Amino acid sequence: MVYMLLGTGFEETEAIAPLDLLRRANVDVLTVGVNGKTVYGGHGIGIEADITLSQMDLTDLEMIILPGGLGGVASVRASKEAMAALQFAWENGKFVAAICAGPTVLADLGITDGKKATCYPGCENGMGSAIMQENAPCVRDGKLITGTSAGCAIAFGLALIAALKGQPAADTVAQQIVIR
Repeated sequence: MVYMLLGTGFEETEAIAPLDLLRRANVDVLTVGVNGKTVYGGHGIGIEADITLSQMDLTDLEMIILPGGLGGVASVRASKEAMAALQFAWENGKFVAAICAGPTVLADLGITDGKKATCYPGCENGMGSAIMQENAPCVRDGKLITGTSAGCAIAFGLALIAALKGQPAADTVAQQIVIR
């Protein structure tokens, strides 16, 4: 199972675009409301999460995803349960993915230390000892996947598919949505 954490103030594009792409690739992915079942993004768009934090089953976890958005990132940081889920995923060899300001949360947990990564321009000082890859829309280093911004959400989503189902599956979805 793939879980996408949605904290109040999340960046809508960074959540919905990858979620849509993952579901097109038939990946089992559930949105997880960090602050309850209905979560409002940074631009006031309300999303009804599939489940809440207390309903996650980490024993069935393949990947955990953290969209950016300063409010969403702050919501995740403020949640001991969400932070513990991210740490659990990393310590148990699962994929951990974050985009925009989200990778700074992973840096807080030491997940990005010594790993190639990217983040929203201007958030680099919150990336600890990550090996920053400037101008990269998305970076994968082993089980860590990071993306730069809302404008890179499609590339990020396709990288998530490639990690979980292989590059041919990502290429198929890219063809379906007519990437040029």
